[in-house]
Amino acid sequence: MAAFENSAFDNHERVVFCNDKKSGLKAIIAIHSTTLGPAAGGCRLWSYESDDAALTDVLRLSQGMSYKNAMAGLNFGGGKAVIMKTPDFDGSDALYEKFGEFVDQLQGDYVTAEDVGMSVSIMQTIGRSTKYVSGLPPKEGRAGGDPSPKTSWGIFKGIDAAVRFKLGRENVEDLTVAVQGVGHVGYYLSKYLSEAGAKLVVADIDEQRVRRVCDEFGAVASSLDDILFESVDVVAPCALGAILSEHSIPRLRTEIVAGGANNQLAVGADGQRLSDAGILYAPDYVINGGGIINVSSEYYGDLDEEEVMESVAQIGPRLTGIFEEAAATGKPTNVIADTMAQKIIAAA
Repeated sequence: MAAFENSAFDNHERVVFCNDKKSGLKAIIAIHSTTLGPAAGGCRLWSYESDDAALTDVLRLSQGMSYKNAMAGLNFGGGKAVIMKTPDFDGSDALYEKFGEFVDQLQGDYVTAEDVGMSVSIMQTIGRSTKYVSGLPPKEGRAGGDPSPKTSWGIFKGIDAAVRFKLGRENVEDLTVAVQGVGHVGYYLSKYLSEAGAKLVVADIDEQRVRRVCDEFGAVASSLDDILFESVDVVAPCALGAILSEHSIPRLRTEIVAGGANNQLAVGADGQRLSDAGILYAPDYVINGGGIINVSSEYYGDLDEEEVMESVAQIGPRLTGIFEEAAATGKPTNVIADTMAQKIIAAA
């Protein structure tokens, strides 16, 4: 597991391998950049095929957080953590407390929060060992708690912006959106879309989640194999990444891809492939920035709940600017967004 030789290594400032035999903790914390502030990004709990797969994931995710935080205008650098769900994983309080100790040893260079597989209650357990944690229950009138609804609100506003730009529609009413993954983020996104009059096609590895969204929002169930390739107006990937590739892109039957999953492009060149196919792509770390905006507001205590929602809503206009520049220059949207984020970090 050689970090420097990993294809996802991007001059990361620090990569910390966390191991505690007593609790069973195996985790990796990756700090990509602290140029704009403490490296902030959630902790993901996942069953990886190998240690190398976990390393690649945390390196890619932490780089994405640098760009996400830069584009959202936050005083945060980019970091991420993964806890590896081994066959004997028990999810004990001791394990999460030990992870908190590793976070605390970084003395504020990394601020952790909730990501896939985690919860507010787990963040509270981690918080017993460190103050460098967000996603805790909100205080009266302040931001905090599960960031998923804010992530979903930003995605919804981003889809709205994409629909206006690509389809010339004022809203998503009567449009069909395929949502891949209806966990926390996908569920709330489905709720916002349904309330706005959109029709939903959904799939998830958990059939109970699918039934819930179908029952509550009148969605139509699809399969994991078919959801990306449904004939719809918008595809919203809200599960894991690397699902847009040279193999999957030719099979897409949509005009817009706009969802909450991180690292949706298998490789950077897939942004050009989407553009060549006439598909408008909303760069993932721009459209899914609502959660980290909420985390920032909780950590710094600078915005209340209403102000957070207003800040998250600016994701729509931000994406419109990217779409316009891409159209004017002929460059794919992911390249435009990367260049913008890199300039913000370099200027700091």
